[in-house]
Amino acid sequence: MTQVNAIVCHMNIKLEDGSTADSTQASGKPAKLILGDQSLSPAFEAEIKQLNVGEKHTFTLEAVDAFGESNPDSIHYLDKTRFPADMTLEEGVIVSFAGPHDSEIAGIIRNVAGDSVTVDLNHPLAGHAITFELDVVDVLTQ
Repeated sequence: MTQVNAIVCHMNIKLEDGSTADSTQASGKPAKLILGDQSLSPAFEAEIKQLNVGEKHTFTLEAVDAFGESNPDSIHYLDKTRFPADMTLEEGVIVSFAGPHDSEIAGIIRNVAGDSVTVDLNHPLAGHAITFELDVVDVLTQ
């Protein structure tokens, strides 16, 4: 029996209000979704593991099964001196911090008040129910 290893698909990611948060259509490059490597939630994997080439599938996941709930421990209050002097510090600006093992962690500035900068390190789509629209291009099996 062959086991699905990955799904290659075009994907639209939509928010509760119907707006598109991201789309592979814009780049023309489909996404490769790997099953079983813990990169996808069990609920997401359950939605895609039976898909076939040419299928279109739309499903909605609650925040916990999509990009997770917003974690208040991932909101940090930093002094302006922690940022380069020439950096624009305003709400909505994405900043990057050094993470473990030479990785980068992205954060969004949520507020600037005096010398304090509020940075949210949660995934930008955390805390939202998300609708995924998939158009399967290929199915990779073992």
